[in-house]
Amino acid sequence: MCGITGILLAPDAANIKPLRAIGQMTTALRHRGPDGEGFWINREAGIAFGHRRLAIVDLSEAGRQPMHSASGRYAITFNGEIYNFRDLRRELEDAGHRFRGASDTEVMLCAIESWGLDTALTRLAGMFAFGLWDLKTRTLHLARDRMGKKPLYVAATRDALVFASELKAIHRFPGFCQELDLDAAATMLSKGWVPGNCCIWRGVFKLPPGSVLSVTAADFAEARSAASLSQRARHWWSLPEVAANGRQNPIAGTDEELTDGLDDLLRLAVRERMIADVPLGAFLSGGLDSSTVVALMQAQSPKPVRTFTIAFGEGGFDEAPHAAEVARHLGTDHTELHLSAAAAREVIPELPRIWDEPFADESQIPTLLVARLARQHVTVALSGDGGDECFAGYARHFMAARLKRQHALPSPLRHALAAGVGLLARAARHDFVGKLPLSASGRHALRSDRLHRLARLLAAPDEDELHRRLTGASTGSLALHTPPTSIQGSPRLDGLLSRLLYDDMAGYLPDDILVKLDRASMANSLEGRCPLLDHRVVEFAWRLPAHAKVRNGKGKWLLRQLLSRYVPQRLIDRPKQGFDVPIAVWLSGPLRIWASDLVADIRLSGDGIFDFAKVETCWRDHLDGRQDHSRDLWPALMFQAWRNEAGRSAGPATGMSTALEPTGV
Repeated sequence: MCGITGILLAPDAANIKPLRAIGQMTTALRHRGPDGEGFWINREAGIAFGHRRLAIVDLSEAGRQPMHSASGRYAITFNGEIYNFRDLRRELEDAGHRFRGASDTEVMLCAIESWGLDTALTRLAGMFAFGLWDLKTRTLHLARDRMGKKPLYVAATRDALVFASELKAIHRFPGFCQELDLDAAATMLSKGWVPGNCCIWRGVFKLPPGSVLSVTAADFAEARSAASLSQRARHWWSLPEVAANGRQNPIAGTDEELTDGLDDLLRLAVRERMIADVPLGAFLSGGLDSSTVVALMQAQSPKPVRTFTIAFGEGGFDEAPHAAEVARHLGTDHTELHLSAAAAREVIPELPRIWDEPFADESQIPTLLVARLARQHVTVALSGDGGDECFAGYARHFMAARLKRQHALPSPLRHALAAGVGLLARAARHDFVGKLPLSASGRHALRSDRLHRLARLLAAPDEDELHRRLTGASTGSLALHTPPTSIQGSPRLDGLLSRLLYDDMAGYLPDDILVKLDRASMANSLEGRCPLLDHRVVEFAWRLPAHAKVRNGKGKWLLRQLLSRYVPQRLIDRPKQGFDVPIAVWLSGPLRIWASDLVADIRLSGDGIFDFAKVETCWRDHLDGRQDHSRDLWPALMFQAWRNEAGRSAGPATGMSTALEPTGV
């Protein structure tokens, strides 16, 4: 895994001086690749590639990038891993090809040269983002993996198309203006993250998962804008098609046969992700997903697998004992780091620099910390990300069936239930709930914002509205204007559960979960791998019947069946907790001064982003203990912290302004 950068000059660029920026752009991504730096510049064609290397497979000089194909036709700068590269290499060798080194990059280049780009992409099993220059046709191809595990930002400036793994590299390009997009800002304040169909800066877009953008210098001169360029991207793999085909062609089989099928697929996905020429381990929380991944690793490893857990035991937010039990049963070499809550909070000032779009999923804190711990011992770590989206692990997934049953009740009774829950929500002062002798999950369920949401769900008049409310963002967004409705089209799917799973896999997964994992791991020069998001597993999951995902009021039924083959049932049957942190308590206590300063900055900003009256009311009510507003306050605070950091980091080459009118990409 690495950091990549690139520049394609417009034909009418005044000179080739902008190509020199490739050096400082690439240096900005040093954290993504501390093991080496490489450049390739073709001044006559007006193209430049940069690469920061995190050496994982083939640590020799033969694995350095940018790399050229054997014939010299293609040059590539590549971020990611191709897990089935050994199988592809054998096939290509059987066809007469020979290789200089042992890297997956060289195999991928040979596959592209032999089969063509589109065919080669469909044969790759892995995570990747790359820039490929075809010297014959003078075409730049930008491509991204199926699920969007690896990031790729594309910017249009007056003189050039610029791309990079992170925005901080694009900031280094001369003439790039940091102009805030109000639509993206409003959506972030509502969701906590910037969706994939926009970027916090105007003039920049994210290449969609499973897509490729092919562009010549003349094409860029014609398009000239990020909006026009983004429309040229085409999908080489389509999640809507996979979901629709999967629901139309479900797998028929007994429970045992379905479990066998998943076992075989996940064993392969895990085995391929254990290929590395550097030390390798796994994150282990003790939950279903990470426990399954570690169990399958240990079942295929001749020695104890390295596993890592962090804990900061405040208010029951500690999963370390569960992880330790799983580790003891499986026989892993387990490392557990206990941090004080104060030590965990110390990383908060780092977050806006690491996530260079505003990001407010509070689980970024423990994810960053466990990645930091793991990097002290290994260079690659497998994670359980993707299990919830593939196999229905979120509360909304198994709540869907219950809520549908309750919607069969007479309307007056249903509205009475909604009113009762609403009353309970208004009575549930967060300072009181926080002192109740309950588990973390119990207190989480009694948060006033969650009770208010349940009341809204009970009052939904039909399934379409129930779906909208289950997938809708916070109703208490502190943005001054309403964020735009997502324009992403959804396929026709059978049932509420399938619709919810699709929404999560198309939005929340690539734009929150995978952004969180990529930035947290790469900030520590650690490669994170996700076996549960192997495309073969994803396609299998879409063909599963609903009762293999949600059964007896619990989600991830099939994954539970699989895990029960490796660990005792007592280690499986416990409430889902996740990487929760007590943000509500921290805001009222140790983070109060930090938050108050940011609220003051919001008051002074006056730039059309925040509804300050709402901000002030929420902040006052939260401090007084009348209502837990952390769900709305945390995005606002993280946005302002990011804004302050962006203002400090804006150098002379980059202006910074606010787009006063909402606009798309």
